[in-house]
Amino acid sequence: MSAPNRKSASTAANKPAAVNKTEDKLARLGLRSDMDLVLHLPLRYEDETQVVPMREAAFMGGQTVQVEGVVSACDVQFRPRRQLVVTISDDTGVVVLRFLNFYGSQTRQMAEGNRVRARGELRHGFLGAEMVHPTYKMVLEGAPLPDVLTPVYPSGEGLPQSYLRKAIASALARVDWRDTLAPALLAGLDLMPFEAAVRLLHNPPPETDESALADRSHPAWVRMKFDELLAQQLSLKRAQVARRAKGAAPLPLIGALSQAFQRQLPFQLTTAQQRVLQEIRTDLLANFPMQRLLQGDVGSGKTVVAALAAAQAIDSGFQAVLMAPTEILADQHFRKIAGWMEPLGVRVAWLTGSLKKKDKSEAQARIESGAAQLVIGTHALIQDAVQFARLGLVIVDEQHRFGVGQRLTLRNKGLATASALDPTVIVPHQLMMSATPIPRTLAMTYYADLEVSVIDQLPPGRTPIVTRVIDQSRRDEVVERVHAAALEGRQVYWVCPLIEESETLQLQTATDTHAALSAALPDLRVGLVHGRLKQLDKQAVMDAFTRAEVDVLVATTVIEVGVDVPNASLMVIEHAERFGLSQLHQLRGRVGRGSAASVCLLLYQSPLGQIARERLRTMRETTDGFEIARRDLQIRGPGEFLGARQSGQAMLRFADLETDQWLVERARSVALDLLRDDPATVELHLARWLGAREEFLKV
Repeated sequence: MSAPNRKSASTAANKPAAVNKTEDKLARLGLRSDMDLVLHLPLRYEDETQVVPMREAAFMGGQTVQVEGVVSACDVQFRPRRQLVVTISDDTGVVVLRFLNFYGSQTRQMAEGNRVRARGELRHGFLGAEMVHPTYKMVLEGAPLPDVLTPVYPSGEGLPQSYLRKAIASALARVDWRDTLAPALLAGLDLMPFEAAVRLLHNPPPETDESALADRSHPAWVRMKFDELLAQQLSLKRAQVARRAKGAAPLPLIGALSQAFQRQLPFQLTTAQQRVLQEIRTDLLANFPMQRLLQGDVGSGKTVVAALAAAQAIDSGFQAVLMAPTEILADQHFRKIAGWMEPLGVRVAWLTGSLKKKDKSEAQARIESGAAQLVIGTHALIQDAVQFARLGLVIVDEQHRFGVGQRLTLRNKGLATASALDPTVIVPHQLMMSATPIPRTLAMTYYADLEVSVIDQLPPGRTPIVTRVIDQSRRDEVVERVHAAALEGRQVYWVCPLIEESETLQLQTATDTHAALSAALPDLRVGLVHGRLKQLDKQAVMDAFTRAEVDVLVATTVIEVGVDVPNASLMVIEHAERFGLSQLHQLRGRVGRGSAASVCLLLYQSPLGQIARERLRTMRETTDGFEIARRDLQIRGPGEFLGARQSGQAMLRFADLETDQWLVERARSVALDLLRDDPATVELHLARWLGAREEFLKV
C-alpha cells in the first residue's frame, strides 16, 4: 500500500475502509502528506547488514547480534511458564530463541528445516547461547543482506515498522526535492544539501558514524534541525508582521475605574508589578493587537495586574474576558476580581460548563448584549453560542494548560471589521499569564512573536518554604507531623495523584488516603476534593477549608492553582516522583501565603528513576521558579511549557534548545534575510516544514 497523499473528502470516501483506517492512524502521528512521511525521521537504527557465525556469537553475551540458521527443534514448553522455544543452528554452533508471548502461527512458521534470521541481545541461558524475543524473519538460503542500517521509526498502535518503511520509501520517490536554500548559503553555513541529508537519515550506509546519528550531531541531522528552526523563525517573524498589520481598538483611557480600583487596593503594588503594568498599558494604547505574555512565579501578584488591564479596557468602553483552565481557578479569580470591581459599578459575568442551562443562557445573553463588562470563566467561553458585543481584551491564565487552538478560538471571538468603508480586521488585545516561568532560551525561540513581561519580585510577607524529601516507609512520621501542625491551629494539604485504584499504577489514591487519615486522626476534620466531584460539592469543601472548618484537605491536583488559604502552612505530596517539576512547584506554592513558617513534604516510593531523582533534588534545592523552569527544560524538553502537545503537533521535533542554541541564532538571521529578499523561498520552506500547522505558532 502506498503512502497517503492529501486527497479530497470525496476521494477519501471512496476508499476501502481498511485504507481509511490506516490513514487515520498515520494522521494521528501527523502524517498526512508525502512530505510529512519524508520528514518522519528514525528514532534509531538496527544493523542488519551482517550475520555473525553462531560460534562467534557465543562469545558476545550482552551484545545485540544477528544470526542465521536452520530450525532443528521447535517446542511449546510449560515450565516455568508457557513459552515457545526454537533451536536454530548453522555450521558453527547453536542458538536458542525463546518467545514468552507468541501466536500459534509462529509454531508452524518455525517448523523444522525452515531458515530463520534473528536479531537480538545474546545471553547465556541453561541451554547455552539464547535470545529472548528477538526480531526475526524467515529467509531462503543465500538471501541478500541489507546494505544500509535499518531505520526504526516513531510509531503508534496498529502501525508496524514494515508498513512505515514501505510508506516512507514510496513517499521518497514522489516528493519535490528542490532545496529551499541556495548553494551559496549552504556553503556559507556548512550545511548538507536537503535531499542528501534526508536520504542518508532514512538509509544510512553501514560505515556511517552511529554515535553521531544517535546524538543527532551528524551533518545530516544538523541540516534537519536548521531547517526546522528556520521554518519556526520564518513563521513567527511573519506572524509578527501580520499582527502589526491588523487593526486593534486602542484602549487609551486609564480613567475613573482604573484610578478608583488602584486607590482601593489594600496593598501597594510591588516595583515589578508597576513595571509590567506600565508595559501592558503602553501596548493597549497601540492600534495593533497586543500579544504579551505575563510571567510571574507562584504568588507574585499576576491577578491584580491582569485586573488593572481589564479595567483599562472597560474604561475605554470595551469588554474584557478572562479564561482559566479549571473551575476552581476561575472561581478564585471571580471572587477576587469581582470583589474588587463590583463595588465600583463593574458588571461581571460568570460562565462555566457546570452552570445550569437557564443560568448559562442568561450569562450568554448579558455577554452578547454588552451588559457584562467583564467575563470570567473556563473552556465554556469558547463555545459557539458565546458571542461578545465589543471585546477589547482577552486574558488567558495558565496559558500552557490550553491548546493553541483553544486560545485562537477565544481570540477570534472578538474579530470585527473597522467599518463598512474600512475593511481592516479588528483583533482583541491578548494577555497570556503563566506561573510556569519560561527560560530565556525558550522564550527567545518560541515567543519571537510575543512581548514578555516578568514579575520577578514577590510581595512582602511571603514566608520561605522549607522542602523535605521523605521515603514512603516513613509515612507514619508524616501523619504525626500533620497531627501536630493541626493541633497548633495550622491547616494542611495532602495531595494524591489518582482518584481511584489503578492496576497499572499502584498508587495511594485520594479516596483511600482520606479514609486512612480520617481513621488515623479522629480528632481532626479531614476533607476530600477531586475532579470528579460535582462543582457545588467541590466548592463547598473548598469554602469550608477557606473558613478553617477543615483541618486537613486531601485532594488531587485540582488544587494545583487558584487556591489561596493563608493559614495553610503544611503541604504533603504523595508519590511526588509521579509529578512533573512544574506541578510540584505549583502545588508547593499553595502554602507560604501567611506569616507562619511553611513546609512541603515530598513523599516518594523507592526505587527512584533518574529523572524522578533529579526532579526531587531540584525541589529540595531551590524555590526559584525560573531556576526550576530551566532545569525542567533540561529534563523534559519544551513541549509542555507551551501547550504544544494539546495542539496535536510537536513544535520542535528535532532541534534541542539546550544544545542547538547556536543554530537558533543562525536560523533567526537567515529568516530575516529571506523575509526581506526572497518571499518565494519563504513560502516553499514553510509549506515543506509546517504546511497547515503554521497558524498554531501564532498564539
